[in-house]
Amino acid sequence: MTSWTPDITLLSRPAYLSLADQFSRAIQEGKLQTGARLPTHRKLAEELQLSVQTVSRAYEELIRRGLVTGEVGRGSFVQTSPREPDPPYLPERLGELIDLSILKPVCEQLHLEKLRQAFAWLAENLPASSALSFRPNMVFPRHRNVAAEWLSRCGLAVSPLNVNLTNGATSAMTVALMSVAPPGSTVATEAVSHHTLVPLSSYLGIHLQGLAIDDDGMIPDALDEACRKGVVRAVFLQPSVINPTATLMSAERRGALAEVARRHDVAIIENDILGPLVEGRLPPVAALAPERTLYVTSFTKITVPGLRIGYLVAPDRYVAAVANRHLVSSWMATPSIAEIATRWVSDGTALELVNWQRRALAARQRIAAQALAGLAYRSHPQSLHAWLPLPEGHQEDAFVSQARLRGVAIAPGASFRTADSGWRPAVRISLGSTTEEELKTGLGTVASLALGDPEALLLAI
Repeated sequence: MTSWTPDITLLSRPAYLSLADQFSRAIQEGKLQTGARLPTHRKLAEELQLSVQTVSRAYEELIRRGLVTGEVGRGSFVQTSPREPDPPYLPERLGELIDLSILKPVCEQLHLEKLRQAFAWLAENLPASSALSFRPNMVFPRHRNVAAEWLSRCGLAVSPLNVNLTNGATSAMTVALMSVAPPGSTVATEAVSHHTLVPLSSYLGIHLQGLAIDDDGMIPDALDEACRKGVVRAVFLQPSVINPTATLMSAERRGALAEVARRHDVAIIENDILGPLVEGRLPPVAALAPERTLYVTSFTKITVPGLRIGYLVAPDRYVAAVANRHLVSSWMATPSIAEIATRWVSDGTALELVNWQRRALAARQRIAAQALAGLAYRSHPQSLHAWLPLPEGHQEDAFVSQARLRGVAIAPGASFRTADSGWRPAVRISLGSTTEEELKTGLGTVASLALGDPEALLLAI
């Protein structure tokens, strides 16, 4: 047990964050060594005259920062070696578990048949360049032309020369970040953002700054303040429903953020992977600030997961940087998959599957509305998920664990958190990852937990 203890006179509100910060400094200064056992929640609460809940939240925050590890039956221990973040979804589906943790489009047998037919067509029609060439410019000019047609459905008028094909949105995000934010620089994003953005920024040596949001997305004044106080190189936005809170940002807010970015000469990375799936879609931010926005869209969430192709649109000032960084990170997108995407866009299959997905999601949203009635959840008619802020008294980790014990996997909201201020425990619930019957059962379990009294898990020691 460590002899160092926090100083109660230095605590400020919120107390759990202030307490976590004291522990963090003590670990960084060597006052707490790796392997040191921390006081129990109850003992420290008594010493500092705090609630056990406050101490528990502080320990949870230290675990989230990778500074402390909790071992069932033994206690909490200092862990200074970096810990890889857990994904919000289950790495594999286990037994009879209803998996509402991973974000997927609704898929049925027709999607498998469409892809099988596409590969059969490809076997007879694969161009020599797609099979034999190492040079992206020998493979992709035709694909870029078709991509420009698809991007017009997303609200963008672009030259094919500004389009890069990537192996999905994650590859496009990585290339975009590498192109506009060198190691050591700062990228701003929403306080609740893409779950891969935090580890990706860490791997690239980028400082990620989460900014305040409201019901319309990132607050422009928050971005303006961050740009004035520090050198922000880029802002990462998800304005169209795919963000964890399923927010569809208004045209006014998009314009205001574009203006702030222009005033401070900040690049914008816009993740818009649902593309034309969103009905009555507003012009993307890239249409409002085309000179500085790197725009990402893809097919995996709106057609079929196996079609791992994305489009990354880069303004003229970043075209060379994007091409170079894509070469060193992926060389080029997989030509055979690009052939299928181009054929599907050209013959109407892609749009057919988008329209099918829209109808399927409408049915899923009706199921969610019935099952989650009485709960203040957030969603959108074309969102693949629901965001459920937990009622007062519920702890996120305990809630996720209780759901798992009852046979339902959901994603903890903390996986998407990039800032602590204003945070409220929540969970993300995928609506497309399973059958309608399993979805009804899974949502019913989640609703019963949320509407019931909070119950802590008892540990068998």
